[in-house]
Amino acid sequence: MGKEILFNDHWETRLFINGEFRTSGDGKRFDVTNPYTGDVLAHVHAASKDDTNDAVRAALAAFPSWRDLQPSERGVYFLRLADLVEASAGELARLDAMDSGIPISQARGTKLITTSLRYLAQAGWTIQGTTSTNTRHHFNYTVQEPYGVVACIGASNIPLMPMACDVAPALAAGNTVVFKTNEKDPLALLALARLVQQAGFPPGVLNIISGFRDPVGSTLAAHLDVRCLTFAGSPGATQEILATAARSNMKRVNAHSGGGSAALIFADADLAQAAADTTSSILSLNGQNCMANTRIFVEAAAAEEFGRLLRQQFAESVHPGDPLDPSTTVGPSMDDEYFTMLKTAVQTAYRDGRVVVGGKMGEPAGGRLFLQPTIVEEVPSDSPLMQAPAWGPLLVVNRFESEDDGLRMANAYPFGLYAAVYTRDSDRVHRLVRRLDVGNVAVNCSGPTLAFDLPFGGRKMSGGATNGVLYAMGNYLQNKSVLWKTC
Repeated sequence: MGKEILFNDHWETRLFINGEFRTSGDGKRFDVTNPYTGDVLAHVHAASKDDTNDAVRAALAAFPSWRDLQPSERGVYFLRLADLVEASAGELARLDAMDSGIPISQARGTKLITTSLRYLAQAGWTIQGTTSTNTRHHFNYTVQEPYGVVACIGASNIPLMPMACDVAPALAAGNTVVFKTNEKDPLALLALARLVQQAGFPPGVLNIISGFRDPVGSTLAAHLDVRCLTFAGSPGATQEILATAARSNMKRVNAHSGGGSAALIFADADLAQAAADTTSSILSLNGQNCMANTRIFVEAAAAEEFGRLLRQQFAESVHPGDPLDPSTTVGPSMDDEYFTMLKTAVQTAYRDGRVVVGGKMGEPAGGRLFLQPTIVEEVPSDSPLMQAPAWGPLLVVNRFESEDDGLRMANAYPFGLYAAVYTRDSDRVHRLVRRLDVGNVAVNCSGPTLAFDLPFGGRKMSGGATNGVLYAMGNYLQNKSVLWKTC
């Protein structure tokens, strides 16, 4: 552990409950550490079970008046917050880089938040029901209604993104929210809580608290007044959340479990572009990216040339260093826990495959928790590397002989969030798009490519929640049918 540095007192570390900042009820705090230097950045207040219950009570009390506002009346607060986030983008990105280790050159969270807020400021008007006169002597209709209190448990790799993809849509749909930050990197979100306060959101509408799975996450999952919960995390943690939710009040759970992705690269593809894209993909968020191409399957006829181009791209693109340096493309693992997991994955790579690039725990000047971005080939299908992502810049490259062979390899994976296909054959594209068992298929591009106005969700162990600005509000609305006899 590095030396403790003086706390910068304009950073927020307290709990934001019912429109006010307060210390934890039992006085407990936890250290937030810069993964690059090991220095302690801040001592953040850890919410207790009582604090968590207070946040839910505040959200429950605020719900009726927030629900009853017209969409444009809620939108006023969204637009104010968007302006404040835009003005604070540099500081939010710096805090995000400091406690997560994600290079500041990859900062995208604030842009996504402002775009989402400005769209959602008016999108509530699109919440519509349906009518039916198909039942004799009835005029029937449906309405869509908010759940009430929504809990959001944030991910560690993209701390700001849930604000855009989950919290804002839940609020726009008329719900109130308790947002638990991830304990690994809460500083940017706590700074954002100040902006929520400055924007004048009514007390209790959005509560932002920090803490750990136990007691905060477990309390939210079990709470009878929480009617809907969004969670992003590992499959094991997701299963725990689902089980707890089922045992409490059968609350709706929107689960995001990620899982990495496959890229199928055919001999007729633009191999140079494929090498550039897949390199960028595995380096994105230091490889801690649910859409990263963790597994590449390349047609045997193109394997040698693609391998050469991929190694060239790694040599040109890998610039490890301080996440605050704009030239850095690869930062450290987020913390010692993730780094230990990554070291285990590297040991597996040497045991099960052939490491052709990287594979060493390198330490740039002044830094720590670094893996040299790694390419490993000839990994058997039963290796752990083929069943779950390494959660770092480690890329498996295997060969296939036929289209069916490549498809089988891509689908032989517990997760189903994303896949990429590189080919010039449009008929092949249509065949593979239909048969790939994933929620998103990128053609001649790769993750983290997304379309803001398309649904984004997974299958299998990746969870079934759907994001996308035109779709996300649907996660936070429930239908009610009205059966009206007219005579």
